[in-house]
Amino acid sequence: MPELTLPRVAVVLPGTGSDAHFAARAFTDALSQVGVDVVAVDPDPRRVVGSYLDALTAAADRHGPILAGGISIGAAVALQWAARHGSLAAGVLAALPAWTGDPIDAPAALSATLTASRLRADGLEAVTGAMIESSPAWLGGELERSWRSQWPHLPLALDEAAGYRGLDEDEMASTVTPVGICSATDDPVHPLAVGEQWAALLPHSAIETVTLDQVGADPGALGRGCLAALSRAAR
Repeated sequence: MPELTLPRVAVVLPGTGSDAHFAARAFTDALSQVGVDVVAVDPDPRRVVGSYLDALTAAADRHGPILAGGISIGAAVALQWAARHGSLAAGVLAALPAWTGDPIDAPAALSATLTASRLRADGLEAVTGAMIESSPAWLGGELERSWRSQWPHLPLALDEAAGYRGLDEDEMASTVTPVGICSATDDPVHPLAVGEQWAALLPHSAIETVTLDQVGADPGALGRGCLAALSRAAR
């Protein structure tokens, strides 16, 4: 990809309630093939956003410019960090963006708030069991592992994510960092319309799409989509 000069390191951030294991599976395959080392971050459920920002800044201080990547809220935090640290952000890999600006009425935020409430009322075992029964098998398995690792602070993490305000439309329009977006065409929690909005607002961006079945079969589809979009965005 001669149009895109990649740094040596990418820092990738999980989505709400998720963990470094899934983020690594989403991004490592695509990035390792182009010589980029991946640092996947496990969130501190007591301060999710703060732990993400700390990891991004620490990597940039150590390595110089980095790729900032993430899934859902991880994508929003990566983009916001890049917009505020332009010289340290070589690009952004944004998988499954969930909302723009204020999370009010966003399906992902409403889901996180409801899940946090149920966890407090019914406990981890009951809510995890219900989640597994109502989710695709791959997603249930991923969340069962990550939810247990973040208990008992998981409700706090979900509430923090549900209140996170990302870049608004004006802030996106003034962001100069190239951004590669990958959205799913059939994900009601991370609507395709949000990814398309990001692509329309961000001056140097492009979008690729996948389906949830593709992600379930191979999470690396997200990373490949983001990287392909970033290559187009940087031209």
